[in-house]
Amino acid sequence: MDFPDELKYTEEHEWVLVEDEIATVGITDFAQDQLGDVVFVELPEVGDQLETGKPLGVVESVKAVSDVYAPVSGEVVEVNSDLPDEPEMLNTSPYDDGWMIKIKLDDPGEVEDLMDAAAYQEFIEQD
Repeated sequence: MDFPDELKYTEEHEWVLVEDEIATVGITDFAQDQLGDVVFVELPEVGDQLETGKPLGVVESVKAVSDVYAPVSGEVVEVNSDLPDEPEMLNTSPYDDGWMIKIKLDDPGEVEDLMDAAAYQEFIEQD
């Protein structure tokens, strides 16, 4: 499993990459592996306000339907418009092509509450 060091992680298996005031969000390699083949993705709209810990969308796989949770609060400024037509990108490229949304952070300090790669790896090994 791959857990890039430059990302932050949640206990719900989302990843976050922060550049300036913008957080790019997706699901981790571990999450996509647990889900199996992703067949449907539901994303929020640009302009939606998200709150940390609240659902931001849905990922449906051949095994299950799972909520995806906002790792940080803020306004959705971009969505990956390719995902609804190509949901399998979450399986094939969870950290690159399979990003889900970009959020303009309300509070950049929230990112400090997330796990780094080593802590996330330890978290899933204990799970």
